Amino acid sequence: MSTPHKVHDLTATFRTHMPVWPTSPLPVLEPIGVVARDGYAVERLTALTHSGTHLDAPYHFIESGKSVDQIAPADLTGVGAVLDLRNEIDGDVIPHEAIERHWPKAFQPEIVLLETGWSHRRSATRKYLYDFPGIAPPSAEWLVRKKIKGVGTDTLGIDPFSNSKFEAHKVLLGRDIWILEALDHLDTLKEGTRYTIVAAPLKLEGASGAMSRVFAIES
Repeated sequence: MSTPHKVHDLTATFRTHMPVWPTSPLPVLEPIGVVARDGYAVERLTALTHSGTHLDAPYHFIESGKSVDQIAPADLTGVGAVLDLRNEIDGDVIPHEAIERHWPKAFQPEIVLLETGWSHRRSATRKYLYDFPGIAPPSAEWLVRKKIKGVGTDTLGIDPFSNSKFEAHKVLLGRDIWILEALDHLDTLKEGTRYTIVAAPLKLEGASGAMSRVFAIES
């Protein structure tokens, strides 16, 4: 009998009017068919592709970059680790030194998840929407040198909202490293533990990103 695996769901539940990027329209999930009336249930979803837990493909900021449907399945899975940075935030920036300090020593992750605790603030408040922490370009360059496939965060963006040039996005996506944003439940993971991360975005032709279901699997 195979050893059972524990699967962590790192996806925020998609809801009508859930908090999204401040300049984006609120998503709406509405029932169109109801079993009691129609004999079946079906819903209509109106939302941007970057709503809720989602993946940024290189094309999001790089004109010649891959769209979400062009990312190979093998590149959406890999050895992963969480970095618990909840006590390391300086204003709206995650210090570069903190990422290095929390990097796993026992293995080399292909996918790294940055835990800030921000998902616990998920609400339509100014603090959640505008004051979330992100990484600066030097940290993005450092992650590029670690040859990772992808990076994730439990905030609305890998750049802090104050970085209107989206510099970390451009560094990472420009090197074919995808980004997961608005992750949830990162506090169920343990720093230093090796996980298999599975990022499964919708396969939308030509799209700059897509809503995703994300899992961390441990044996």
